[in-house]
Amino acid sequence: MKRMLFIVNPKSGKNQIKPYLCDIIDLYVSNGYEVTVHTTQCQKDAYNVVRERGSSYDMIVCSGGDGTLDEVGAGLLELEDAPALGYIPAGTTNDFARSLGIDPSPMQAAKTAIDGVPFACDLGKFNGTPFIYVAAFGAFTQVSYTTSQEAKNILGHAAYVIEGIKSLGSLKGYHVHCEYGDDKCLDDEFIYGMVTNSISVGGFKSVSGKIMELNDGLLEVLLIKMPKNLMELQVIGANLLIQNIDERYMYLIKTDRITISSDEEIAWTLDGEDGGSWQTADIVNLRQAIRIVRPKEAVENELEDKEEKLKAASVVKIEEKVEVAISESAAADDEKFE
Repeated sequence: MKRMLFIVNPKSGKNQIKPYLCDIIDLYVSNGYEVTVHTTQCQKDAYNVVRERGSSYDMIVCSGGDGTLDEVGAGLLELEDAPALGYIPAGTTNDFARSLGIDPSPMQAAKTAIDGVPFACDLGKFNGTPFIYVAAFGAFTQVSYTTSQEAKNILGHAAYVIEGIKSLGSLKGYHVHCEYGDDKCLDDEFIYGMVTNSISVGGFKSVSGKIMELNDGLLEVLLIKMPKNLMELQVIGANLLIQNIDERYMYLIKTDRITISSDEEIAWTLDGEDGGSWQTADIVNLRQAIRIVRPKEAVENELEDKEEKLKAASVVKIEEKVEVAISESAAADDEKFE
């Protein structure tokens, strides 16, 4: 009989997992699993349980929000031969579950954990600390951990929006120096910086979601410049809403590593939790670091999208070659007549 460790955060979201627990456990037992249930008792409890006991199980399933998933993922990184991870999203925004295509329904997500496809997924590491999908600083980043758990449970996603609106009046710019890629660097003043591996952040689709791949070994970095006036702030907000990169006010970078430094300490969040204040942040991609079970159709759709992108890129290259050939031919004809 296969052994499963089922980690549950009973305080996540609106206690939405509670009515389904017996049915979920019955589903796993009826599919041949010997299930050990562990309810988290405090912060870092999920991390410690996975790190200390995870290798003795054939599979781990966790139910909770992004913070619970973050702890379990960090614990899996400590294991030499880590089992696959099933995820039942039960938090307020469940950003990474959206990116993975996992159904928000607890029972459907529970089924995906045992009949889905293990997917080798990238993680990030921030000054040595693992994170699942996002490290960020600046505007709005304090919204998650300054919003009380009670407000999250009662108001749901609206709680984040309310806190976000409150923070608009206190925008602060940070002058930072960034180094990435092959000796590339930039200096500017930014109100927001995000290093991510997720299509959804804060319950909203990320601007970089259009180019996002969850296992390519690259981080997507979005940096938003300090607006000079209210008009520029409105333009930035409008572009974010339609997922458009306006190069006048934003940088979008794909890299496997970036160092962001400043003369002052900057407060960061990791997966929506307080990540501390740092003058220098060294952020790296951990390519295909853990295996998370996804719905088969999500993986198939992603492969189809990738094939379409490759075909489109090939067509563009062919068109460019044709244009060059025509231009060269025209130039040669002009020389003949001269």
